[in-house]
Amino acid sequence: MSAPSTPPGPGRPLHRSVREGATGASSSPSSWSSSSSPRPARLCVVGSLNADITVVADRFPAPGETVGGGPLTIVPGGKGANQAVAAARLGAEVFMIGLIGDDANGAMLRRTLRAEGVDDSGVALAGDVSSGSAVITVDPAGENTIVVSPGANGAVDAEAVRRHAAVIRASDCLCVGFEVPDSAVTEAARLAADAGVPVLLNPSPWRAVSPELIRLTDVLLVNEHELALLRAAHGVGGRLGPADGDDCVDGDAVADALAGCGIRAAVVTRGSRGCLVVERGRLVAEFPGADIVAVDSTGAGDAVTGAVATVLGEGGSLVDAARLAMGVAAASVTVAGAQASYPRRADLQAASLPSR
Repeated sequence: MSAPSTPPGPGRPLHRSVREGATGASSSPSSWSSSSSPRPARLCVVGSLNADITVVADRFPAPGETVGGGPLTIVPGGKGANQAVAAARLGAEVFMIGLIGDDANGAMLRRTLRAEGVDDSGVALAGDVSSGSAVITVDPAGENTIVVSPGANGAVDAEAVRRHAAVIRASDCLCVGFEVPDSAVTEAARLAADAGVPVLLNPSPWRAVSPELIRLTDVLLVNEHELALLRAAHGVGGRLGPADGDDCVDGDAVADALAGCGIRAAVVTRGSRGCLVVERGRLVAEFPGADIVAVDSTGAGDAVTGAVATVLGEGGSLVDAARLAMGVAAASVTVAGAQASYPRRADLQAASLPSR
């Protein structure tokens, strides 16, 4: 199926120019400058920070079964931190809002953000709660299973977000996801929407999306599994193809389904089969997956989110954003781990993958 070549019609824009004179309860981060133009995208990420505890196994165990694995690694992760690092490596100026524990993993997570150039002044200590963690098993095909223990991430609330209202209002794009509580996600989206800042929502790990959050969301980023759950939650039936989620999926049917859920614009990722881009009930682009050998898919969805946010923050279109995101995702799955696998634009150019 070929993608439509005409741009979407008029409607609410998915990006905006630099907002002047933002005000709020706290000052802008010191790493942001306001005198140069053009300048990098200013992004704010409200989300999780986890220590990823990973082991590679010959196969996933069946229930009740024990299988042998390789060496255990502990590396920085969490969907929010992953998105922040992915965007920073693409040249964005990123401010992270979240919570960590006062422990060794928390210190490692903060140290990594700083090393990647992410402003961590919005990351606070959560008292006697441990840092979040994720237990990840990776098989030889690069697929993974993940169990998340939220830890400090579960204590991120609306007040933690409001402390940095000025930063959110001064951003070019806000990224929010579901490894922190609804109260924080919704409050951040309210602050952004009130200031005309585009809201990019990745509802993962899946839970029901409130009608208010759908209304506040400019761009939804979901995979096929999450799309199926969204449709079920909104009672939107009908097939997306001969069988939902197969290679013959009908992009126009996907667009209709998203519109039926109240979604204005979306990127639907399809694993090795690329992604679909939908705006205002229309399929506007379809990108195939790259012909690569996957090593580890951990964090690939977060890489896509960080890339989409970066391009939208730069003033690019959603189609441009998805194109870059596919290049970023392809590069990321060829390297083990999440944050360590994320490319810079120069890496994409060297690999002949989309870099803008």
